[in-house]
Amino acid sequence: MDIRILVVEDNEHIRGMVTTYLREAGYIADACADGALALEMFYDKTYHLVILDIMLPGLNGHELLREIRKLGNVPVLMITALADEENQIRAFAAEADDYVTKPFNIQLLVMRAEALLRRSGVLSKEVQHGKLTLYPDALGAEYDGTPITLTRKEFEILMLLVQNRGKTLSPAAILSRVWGYDFDCDESTVWTHMKNLRQKLPENIIKTVRGAGYSV
Repeated sequence: MDIRILVVEDNEHIRGMVTTYLREAGYIADACADGALALEMFYDKTYHLVILDIMLPGLNGHELLREIRKLGNVPVLMITALADEENQIRAFAAEADDYVTKPFNIQLLVMRAEALLRRSGVLSKEVQHGKLTLYPDALGAEYDGTPITLTRKEFEILMLLVQNRGKTLSPAAILSRVWGYDFDCDESTVWTHMKNLRQKLPENIIKTVRGAGYSV
């Protein structure tokens, strides 16, 4: 599975250094310097990790993180020159997963990013949720040892829900994260895929939260 990381940093040197190092490490790394543009990119593509500066034009890092959290629990590693405790508290209050202050060691930054990817299940060979096992590399799934045949989109939806277990995702959020913000379809596409997924899963793993969306 290709792992895509979004780097949001207005300092050109730092942005280029982090992006280059990630690409050399085998990741797909997109980068931008503006918070509002970063949100558009996040809507448009599925990212497995966001490396996010706080001081940004457009939307600042705290504002962007709040918008990202409306769409799911993608890991967010914040980097900033603001090392005071107040800004660290604000970052974690906004549900940042980790926090690194400048200047930083680039190798250590990538190691901390990979720790977040492992924690979220992206770098693991398998992701477990009860009797359900997902295999990201093969886009495969098993339930209690029995293989389940899924289409790519069905797998991506199920993985998204499992990675955000305990959190309700709206059809709009699922549509944005799996199909992309600019994809020409409506929420009925999500409903159809959910129906197909439920027919393939032995138990009612996917729960409908009336008026809100879906969760596992």
